[in-house]
Amino acid sequence: MTTDPQQTPSRRAATAFARLHRAGEPLLLPNAWDHASARALAEQGFPAIGTTSLGVAAAAGLPDGAAATREETLRLAVALGPGPFLLSVDAEGGFSDDPDEVAEFARELHTAGAVGINLEDGLGPAARHAAKIEAVKQAAPGLFVNARTDTHWLGDGDGTLARLDTYRQAGADGVFVPGLTDLRAIEALVRHLDVPLNVLHSPGGPPVRHLADAGVHRISVGSLLYRRALGAALETMADLRAGRTPTGATPSYDAVARLALR
Repeated sequence: MTTDPQQTPSRRAATAFARLHRAGEPLLLPNAWDHASARALAEQGFPAIGTTSLGVAAAAGLPDGAAATREETLRLAVALGPGPFLLSVDAEGGFSDDPDEVAEFARELHTAGAVGINLEDGLGPAARHAAKIEAVKQAAPGLFVNARTDTHWLGDGDGTLARLDTYRQAGADGVFVPGLTDLRAIEALVRHLDVPLNVLHSPGGPPVRHLADAGVHRISVGSLLYRRALGAALETMADLRAGRTPTGATPSYDAVARLALR
């Protein structure tokens, strides 16, 4: 008996992940940096968890956005892939300019259990990024490719539509425009696109409800949780040094130890 590939567990998971991208009721995607943070977020009811490249890099003492954390990212995906949640991996620019090498990395992520990958263009040549997307979709057709353009993150927004159109034609399943916070511009993008739009939540930007009303399909938090965790650690030590009792949520030792169990 032959098995319909549409019915394999990995394909069902990928389909489930894609269906979470809904206009009006967007996927709110928390970004974890290790096993414990991912499991803790999943226990709070989040059906999908992303990773944060900054958190992974900083925890390893390596630079972010410099293609330095390929092994650390893969190791985390292997640890999280079997988890009771859908996993999307922030892979920077794929850790290579060679589309075949990026495709091989994506295949390894998919084998580990990831259902999505985030690939950023870093304002490099759009044609090169499109070639990476095409290669990834050939190597791992079931992987949801979220193609990120940094036109607003690193630039003034010029060329956004052209880049997104190029990436969509290359096979991207969704597109990501971090740094875009203007609701009118977001609404215009949603009307233009025929794939889900992902934006990055900014503490100083529109709240989640307004982004949902604008038609956004996915809202990521990027490195926010990792940075706030560091901030909480610093505040705790400042309180102790000043003779104050630290406030805020503090999971018990046993609760954290349990998160390490697979």
